[in-house]
Amino acid sequence: MLFTHLADDLFRPLASPSRAFNAALLLHLHARVFGDAAEPLRKSELLAAIGDFSVGWSQAEIADDEATPVDPIERRSAVFRRLIEAGWLVERRERYVPVVDFDPDARLLIEELARIERGETRSYGGAVLEVLSALESAIASPADRSEALRNAAKASRTFLGHLRGLAGAMRKLEERILREPDLSAAFRLYFEEFVERHLVSDYRTLHTRFNPFRFRSGIVREAGRALRDPLTLRALADGNLREGRAADLAAAERMVRTDLVEILSIFEGLDPHLDAVSEVVTRLERRISAALRYRDPRDSARIERAAAALRAVGAGEDDLAGLPLPQISLLRPPIGPPQLTNPRLPRRIIEYEPLPEIDVDPAIEAFIAAKDEFRRRITVTPERIVAYLDARLAQVPALRGSDIAVDDVDAFVVFQRLREIDVLFDGVLRSRYRVARIEGRVSNGWLDCPDFTIERVRAPAARRGAGKAG
Repeated sequence: MLFTHLADDLFRPLASPSRAFNAALLLHLHARVFGDAAEPLRKSELLAAIGDFSVGWSQAEIADDEATPVDPIERRSAVFRRLIEAGWLVERRERYVPVVDFDPDARLLIEELARIERGETRSYGGAVLEVLSALESAIASPADRSEALRNAAKASRTFLGHLRGLAGAMRKLEERILREPDLSAAFRLYFEEFVERHLVSDYRTLHTRFNPFRFRSGIVREAGRALRDPLTLRALADGNLREGRAADLAAAERMVRTDLVEILSIFEGLDPHLDAVSEVVTRLERRISAALRYRDPRDSARIERAAAALRAVGAGEDDLAGLPLPQISLLRPPIGPPQLTNPRLPRRIIEYEPLPEIDVDPAIEAFIAAKDEFRRRITVTPERIVAYLDARLAQVPALRGSDIAVDDVDAFVVFQRLREIDVLFDGVLRSRYRVARIEGRVSNGWLDCPDFTIERVRAPAARRGAGKAG
């Protein structure tokens, strides 16, 4: 396991008060500083890179305690020693020059953290298409691309893990929103975290026109077809054995069956996970809607206060000289029927017209029938060859090509393929007839080619004896 090879204090920088700075620095070193460099970096270059990155961070964000230096030169050295002591970086000398590189085992972990930070696991379409393309590639060429099946199973597990993580993240955010005493903060969490991060970027992806689950049936169909085909299973198992992923053929076949069953079970059992996500969304939307409805307390005395104010105005003196002019604009009429909600109009009856009857031209029908007949006459099938040869081998044990009479075009279409009968149609007729090349040529006015003989393949004597005994 990876954790048996990692340093004991590897996660200490990621759990310290400066964990945000340390995590950002490690990702920066992995992506920008080391990058695709094949050789380790000089220590001076790495210290300069740490110093440049630290410019945008405050002392409080970088320091773990009061012993962390404030001076930028000394502080970058302290940060460098922090990563060395934790086991993220390894320092050594090459020709008296100190160089630094990531620890090989720690590099595996930082690459995974970088992948999570980039958010690659949030692409539903990419995950589903990766499974489908890898599965189709493995089934189309099982002898050469058996590794694609392993990749398809791995992508399926990753996809299911993200779907489970989506439901868990939504439930966690739901608890945070419900525990928030301030309604403004709760609404901010709902719209910024829940709606923008999950509902729009992840959940809504499942309900769009280009839903990635439209490929789900193809994945289930391909995996089920491969499980039912023993030849495909054997070819995939041979590929695993040849490439050293299994000790023997039985283990390789179990590995293939396990991967296919896992892909099937994942994509056939997605509905409960989707229902769980939909349940969280519905529940939280209902609660937010109720909070908005009852956010302002109801004032049951508003009508009485308004009526009392009107009565007081009406009981006053008629002299309105001291009162302010009413703010009434004749250019903008008050709210009236045009602004009120109109009742829903009755549904219009859908008008339809009967489809016109189309008369097909007899000439077109005759042309289509003639094309079908022409296609039938020029197509050579195993049944047509068997009927042709059985009619001519009924009385003789073998036939020479030069002795076969070609009477018409239909006979010529079959005759010209007799020399290939041992390889024609994937050799399906090889068990019934045998073709041999002989000296001489066939020249019958239709074809000029080397001569040949055709004879029936006789059943073995033991089989004939068994048939007679029966």
